Amino acid sequence: MKLIILSAPSGAGKSSIIHQLMTQNLNLEFSISACNRAPRTGEIDGKDYYFLSTEAFQNHIKNDAFIEWEEVYENHYYGTLKTELDRISKNGNHVIFDIDIAGGLNLKKIFGDKALALFIMPPSVEELERRLYARATDAPENIAKRVAKAKLEISQAHLFDHVVVNEHLEAAVKQTALLIKDFLNIK
Repeated sequence: MKLIILSAPSGAGKSSIIHQLMTQNLNLEFSISACNRAPRTGEIDGKDYYFLSTEAFQNHIKNDAFIEWEEVYENHYYGTLKTELDRISKNGNHVIFDIDIAGGLNLKKIFGDKALALFIMPPSVEELERRLYARATDAPENIAKRVAKAKLEISQAHLFDHVVVNEHLEAAVKQTALLIKDFLNIK
């Protein structure tokens, strides 16, 4: 089993890229992250995330149930449960992660050459901010926090194996798929 890590600032399009990659014959299975936030409209527990209470999340931390976890924003925890890798491994698939920058770098450090770490780069910070407003899932003050954090995250892009600029979704999906096929030795 190999691991494909897609990390990006919020709103850069990594989830959109992953949705399209999952329709291709790449033998990938999505790793469902755990978080302690409330579901957004349309999100389903056990499909989009494992939605945990803060207390349950902290108990999982104490019980060493995570491969990695982060407090991404104040009192907002995200992590990868060890049971997710077990589940995907039993299915005989490779794992694909939709994960924040710190989590992606942690996974790369843990799994080394068994992991391909891809940074999805927005074409500009201004375009990223426009996308976040268009998504209409966050209050303006939260968007401001995400944009400020994105500027710091973009400075870490060089720590990833490859950077894919998501200016046009179809081109970004194609480039990402080629990198994954090369990593997995798919012709």
